[in-house]
Amino acid sequence: MADFLKASDVLSNLHLKSNMTGAEFGCGSAEIAITLAKILDDGRVYALDIQEEKLSALKGKLSQQKVSNIVTVLCDLEAEKGSTLQENSIDVVILANILFQADNKHAIINEAKRVLKKDGQILVIDWLKKSSFGPEKIMAPEEVKNIAAEFGLSVIKEFSSGEYHYGLIFKNNE
Repeated sequence: MADFLKASDVLSNLHLKSNMTGAEFGCGSAEIAITLAKILDDGRVYALDIQEEKLSALKGKLSQQKVSNIVTVLCDLEAEKGSTLQENSIDVVILANILFQADNKHAIINEAKRVLKKDGQILVIDWLKKSSFGPEKIMAPEEVKNIAAEFGLSVIKEFSSGEYHYGLIFKNNE
């Protein structure tokens, strides 16, 4: 992940306890998943991605950094029950820079809610505006809020994550 989006700063917006269970949907380079695993050192973190090579690279990083509480999952988050995670099993789900590139944003948010425990949190980080190095298309915060509301998720925090990203934290009230 680029230096302008620092994982520890992003995660500091959540209420985390060391024994929680977390998941990063579309983990990519997995900087956030690794940082989360270090915070949740008595818990477990699932790093999910559709690209096997991303997960393979992550396994190498885990060995180097001596992180043992991450489970990698190869999956399609846009498919029904695509994460393969158990319903109501995760305390915090991270969606960082994934929604802007997804074809079925509703499916990903719905899957995040499905696996989330009651009172669990979903953290969405995505591109705020176009820039010379950002993506062509973005997903505005209002669009994310509208989709999340359809699934009974309420916004508990909004924040800026550097100059190019926004952050939203949703709570599962059901």
